[in-house]
Amino acid sequence: MSETQERTGSLADLKNVADAIVTAPEAPVYEVKRDAQGRSYATGRRKDAVARVWIKPGKGDITVNGRPVGTYFARPVLRMLLTQPFLVTDRYNQFDVVCTVVGGGLSGQAGAVRHGISRALTHYEPSLRGVLKAAGFLTRDSREVERKKYGRAKARRSFQFSKR
Repeated sequence: MSETQERTGSLADLKNVADAIVTAPEAPVYEVKRDAQGRSYATGRRKDAVARVWIKPGKGDITVNGRPVGTYFARPVLRMLLTQPFLVTDRYNQFDVVCTVVGGGLSGQAGAVRHGISRALTHYEPSLRGVLKAAGFLTRDSREVERKKYGRAKARRSFQFSKR
């Protein structure tokens, strides 16, 4: 074999590589999922909180457990969490959100609603998936509270040592 043939490989090897590129699997195509009323549904989770979220075209009203978002999530930081998916996708005040949340505390519930809104947006408009995925809104934050162990004051903290 000549030196140039060793460097470039044989013609058959190149043909196999070309065939592999041509037959490579395509990226998955996501379909639009809407119900009869034109709403998209998704479930969001964070810590112990679970949110069921429906979005539909509207003027930007967000209702959580039958109450406006301003009264349910009083802290501005929690309200900001809910609007992040809309701001990232340039869809602010274009969708009405109705959701029910159970379990956990307010911070976990806000995270669950954000996760649900992001997933519902991808069901309504699959082209937004890349933007939401890059922002990290489609990933479920799996951090949970560690359980308390026997012989410990808390999950890891020992009881206070006493010399006498």
